[in-house]
Amino acid sequence: MTLKNFIKLFVPNSLLSIYHLVLANLAALAYGHPSKNLIVIGVTGTNGKSTTVNLISKILEEAGYKTAISSTVNFKVGDDDKLNNLKMTMPGRLFLQHLMRQAVTTGCQFMIIESSSEGILQHRQIGVAYDCMVFTNLTPEHLQAHGGFEKYKAAKLEYFHYLENLPEKIIDNKKIPKAIVVNADDLYAQEFLNFRVDKKITFSRHGLRNINNTEAGIGFTFENVDFNLHLKGLFDIYNSLAAITTAKIFDIDLATSKSALEKIPGIPGRMELIDEGQNFKVLVDYAPEPIGLTQMYATVQNWQHAKIIHVLGSTGGGRDIDRRKILGNIAGENADTVIVTNEDPYNDDPRKIIDDVAAGALEKNKILDQNLFKILDRRQAIMKAISLAQENDLIILTGKGAEQKIAVKDGYIPWDDRKIVREIIRQR
Repeated sequence: MTLKNFIKLFVPNSLLSIYHLVLANLAALAYGHPSKNLIVIGVTGTNGKSTTVNLISKILEEAGYKTAISSTVNFKVGDDDKLNNLKMTMPGRLFLQHLMRQAVTTGCQFMIIESSSEGILQHRQIGVAYDCMVFTNLTPEHLQAHGGFEKYKAAKLEYFHYLENLPEKIIDNKKIPKAIVVNADDLYAQEFLNFRVDKKITFSRHGLRNINNTEAGIGFTFENVDFNLHLKGLFDIYNSLAAITTAKIFDIDLATSKSALEKIPGIPGRMELIDEGQNFKVLVDYAPEPIGLTQMYATVQNWQHAKIIHVLGSTGGGRDIDRRKILGNIAGENADTVIVTNEDPYNDDPRKIIDDVAAGALEKNKILDQNLFKILDRRQAIMKAISLAQENDLIILTGKGAEQKIAVKDGYIPWDDRKIVREIIRQR
């Protein structure tokens, strides 16, 4: 058992909350409250946060600004862009404040932060002077950690309440308006708009024309401007609209957004195709929860492929146990072959997790050891998928994306699905 987990067993939640609150304030003080000198954009929601963060950054850079990023996928300050190796969506206060201080020191004007509900639980927003909050969508996630969906939603809403009550920010003698950007198509949109800020703006797929998706990317027409992107997920339409709409807050026109978005080759570990010259396709995507996985399948159904072989797991650690069987259902219904493997068991028994996911696939008439396999070792699971693949088959790996670690009971194991796939294909 790690020291962190040991402490959680014996220290009351009330004391842990005070500890996190004090640490957040001390971290901001230690680094001189750097966010007061940056325009800070927070992106929250269930799905699409990392991609939206990166798309906003690219548009701002196309407009001539220098940006910094904190996301599940990457940490970036100016041109220095590195994969997130912390296994943490919203990093601890000292790390985040240090990153923002680096942003100020190197001349960044904007900081875009993927802001998680777990961050609220640990007061990680304290000491971050947000100027704009972006809401992508809301579906059930992290329910065990929060104690139910309503508490999960309340944690997301807390960012907007926090923004509403922050003092006015002046940078270079200019007032920075407080703004909210909200997905109007989401069931809970109105709740996220119900705050007193200077600007509120929404985005929606309604009214878009010429929507299309292929293996090469997505396309759509927005306000008479044609966007043809290399991003591959149908859900990336929403991510793109979120970024385009956020750019409008800062008076960036559609031509600039179009130019920026069309240059992006993709986001690491998000609908990323691996090409090592093999005669079958390999897709690496994050999709750790049911809605994301369903959207991923909605995208690939328009691609040219033969059979689908899906390698998946389900996060352990007592989090979102109910989704295990649901993920197995989705894979069992959509894939020709399902391989259930280890993902991030944390303190849970990985074999129990695998059994739970496989049970969902069995409900969709998959047959164990024929078109359903349970393989504990993730590398061996990927090897099995590649050994089964024939010409034009599609292998899908989900649950990890570009994550750099597997979380186990006693710590972490270095990992990257994309690297492992490349190694195995080359060896083959």
